[in-house]
Amino acid sequence: MITIATWNINSVRLRIDQVERFLTQEQPDVLCLQEIKCTESLFPREMFERLSYGHIAVHGQKGYHGVATVSRLPFAETARHDWQANGEARHVGVELTGQGLFLENVYIPAGGDIPDREANPKFGQKLDFLARMTQWSKDLGSKDGGRPTLLVGDFNIAPLESDVYNHKALLKVVSHTPLEVETLNGLAAAHGWVDLGRKHIPAPERNYSWWSYRSFWRDKDQGRRLDHMWASPDLAERSREHRLIEETRRWDQPSDHIPLMTRFAA
Repeated sequence: MITIATWNINSVRLRIDQVERFLTQEQPDVLCLQEIKCTESLFPREMFERLSYGHIAVHGQKGYHGVATVSRLPFAETARHDWQANGEARHVGVELTGQGLFLENVYIPAGGDIPDREANPKFGQKLDFLARMTQWSKDLGSKDGGRPTLLVGDFNIAPLESDVYNHKALLKVVSHTPLEVETLNGLAAAHGWVDLGRKHIPAPERNYSWWSYRSFWRDKDQGRRLDHMWASPDLAERSREHRLIEETRRWDQPSDHIPLMTRFAA
């Protein structure tokens, strides 16, 4: 079995003790982190190496964004796509050596507060990012013979009505607008991606991964499913279990996201 986890950590240096606690407790083979908020030179490698996660790929930048993949299994870095087309560090891809599995770690832009490309350029950048990912997904089938691929990370979109605490209230809120959902569905169709979160926890079961830091959101369980693990069809057949580790949201000074974990047959 191979276990892979993904977590928007919202500053890996600030929450390095929580990452260590998670790795010690859950023991995934691979952990994909988003929003690490540091350059590669400042990434806290010592803890990961001490816990035998010595295979590390970091695509970072100072103070913002950034992704990192750490693993107990050897891998080779394969790509750092600039789907935002502005130099921001939002993707790193690796191939797990001898496993026949490609792992793509992505942090899709949040898109600002106004769901209008003209009034809010960040929203347009988010849609364009997804469009570039969609073309890349189409190419996966033609160029790579349908390679077993896992696409994980903070997608910043909750696509289903049951992926948010109040569908009607959030229809005009960035992360759940019909245009974002339509665009994300286009990405899913481009490679036949299988949403493992909903394969193992079918809608309309509760399946949130993010809650605002404002306390009343937590008290009322006003969450959204913004984090995802998608598998190519052949790899999806190998998935055996998918879990959300909600307890991390109750730790001191937590990330606003929680980790997701999927276990695959080797």
